[in-house]
Amino acid sequence: MSISIRIPESLANQLDFIARETDRPRSYIVQKALESYIEEYADLQIALDRLHDSTDELISGKELRKKLGL
Repeated sequence: MSISIRIPESLANQLDFIARETDRPRSYIVQKALESYIEEYADLQIALDRLHDSTDELISGKELRKKLGL
């Protein structure tokens, strides 16, 4: 699948720099950045869902360290 996007020239310049420095095509850099963003977004959604789940047990940092033996 291919997609087209428009990005500011400054961002395109940064992308070109990274592509040159890593000897990778721009498409590879964009793909890896998008994969990373999607993973981070999924982690954020899980954290927010847990934060708003009133049935999820909350423990203090002190309790957590005790449970982990720290």
